[in-house]
Amino acid sequence: MWKVTLPAFGVLLLAWFFGNFVLGWFQHNNAKPQTQHSEHLSRAADSPDQSCLCHLTGVLDDCFCDVESIDVFNNFKIYPRIKRLTEKDYFRYYRVNLKRPCPFWPDDGHCAIKDCHVEPCPESKIPVGIKSGNYNKYSQAANTMSDMTECEQAKELGAINSTLSNQSKQAFADWARHDDAQDHFCELDDETSPDSEYVDLLLNPERFTGYKGPSAWRVWNSIYEENCFKPRSVYRPLNPLAPSRGECQFTVSSAARSTWLSLVSQQSLKEAGLWLGFVGDDDGEGFYKWLEGLCLEKRVFYRLISGLHSSINIHLCAEYLLDEGWGRSVWGPNVQEFRQRFDTAETKGEGTRRLKNLYFLYLIELRALYKVAPYFERAFVNLYTGNTQEDSATKDLLLEVFNEIKSFPMHFDEKSMFAGQKIEAKTLKEEFRLHFKNISKIMDCVGCSKCRLWGKLQTQGLGTALKILFSEKEIQKLPEHSPSKGFQLTRQEIVALLNGFGRLSTSIYQLHNFRALLNKNR
Repeated sequence: MWKVTLPAFGVLLLAWFFGNFVLGWFQHNNAKPQTQHSEHLSRAADSPDQSCLCHLTGVLDDCFCDVESIDVFNNFKIYPRIKRLTEKDYFRYYRVNLKRPCPFWPDDGHCAIKDCHVEPCPESKIPVGIKSGNYNKYSQAANTMSDMTECEQAKELGAINSTLSNQSKQAFADWARHDDAQDHFCELDDETSPDSEYVDLLLNPERFTGYKGPSAWRVWNSIYEENCFKPRSVYRPLNPLAPSRGECQFTVSSAARSTWLSLVSQQSLKEAGLWLGFVGDDDGEGFYKWLEGLCLEKRVFYRLISGLHSSINIHLCAEYLLDEGWGRSVWGPNVQEFRQRFDTAETKGEGTRRLKNLYFLYLIELRALYKVAPYFERAFVNLYTGNTQEDSATKDLLLEVFNEIKSFPMHFDEKSMFAGQKIEAKTLKEEFRLHFKNISKIMDCVGCSKCRLWGKLQTQGLGTALKILFSEKEIQKLPEHSPSKGFQLTRQEIVALLNGFGRLSTSIYQLHNFRALLNKNR
């Protein structure tokens, strides 16, 4: 019996192997050929930790620069220097009013989370040259001279004012404020206000404080929906208010939006605290078709705001509260939070666009620093704090940064903006300026004090960069040995400009760190 059974078993086993071979050959030859694109997607699916950044490559839209060149330039040349510069006394103290009421909706009240708190700097800690109050003066000599000059001017103005009626005085003051605000892209805080305080930026770092939910969502939604030249009928990708496919679209009023925000659950807005809510079926096709149809200036405006938003999100993901206990908080990078906001799959492709807009914003501010370098290269500009040795080192480091920026070969060309017919270009530029100025006002609606501080600083930094880019003629006419009456930067603007650019530089550097962490996780 065994003699018959064993050969029969062998025949069956051989038939099974042969059948599997034939079936495998048939399936292989009838399978669809795998293209390079499908192979790429397959690899991305197999390694989800890497999919966040694998598409972040190549040339950026609306300019002739690539991501890789910016990475190398920033991480090796700019970041180490800008980090040291913003740690200097002149740049670490920022005067800001965090008590201004929100001008657009009832105040939600300040955040009660302890990490939202901002600790103002005691008056005794402020360098004497900074707290002297002469915000446009750069040296000890200039401060001394300015006190005498201002006294003489006050006497002359007093004599003139005695001949004016109260109504004329008010009109004169209004005109002066109007003229002064013509080139400002931001609503500047009144540094003489009793509510304005100095803040040590190094002791109040930008990080994730836990501030999220309807209040945070409303701020960013107002910025995008009401200030980015967008009609109500066009919905941003991943917007919770956007209708699903197949539904009729309708206009949502501000009142209806506010009602929706007050009724929506905290759970559904869990992911909206740092971004705008990752829900909805819209793939962004309609939005980007609309965006590409805009003129360059309005398209640039949207990309600047998106880039700023992306940068802030990276800071919060990089400085996340990982552990808290026994009075000691541990802050560090949170890879999951980063993926939630920038992963290709989780954001339906939006993550890569957001990060590319960050690089675009970096180029805009880099160009502004290139343009304003002659302003600071003049011998009498000393960034005065009262400490001669410190001031000299700060000036040398700033010039070092400018020299590196001048060596970058692929700057954004702003001459392509507002280059149409003179009247139309002037109208568009003013519209551009007023929209951005409105966004700077919205920063007073942020409920978290620390988020408000860094939001105001980075918005003012970008606003100062725009002011510089559109003041090229005035900068070219700067006198070599005396202050300019045509183009001027306050200390507040200078601090915001360099710190704002420093945050963008840090964001791009942090992308390098997140790339390493994602590779490690994979």
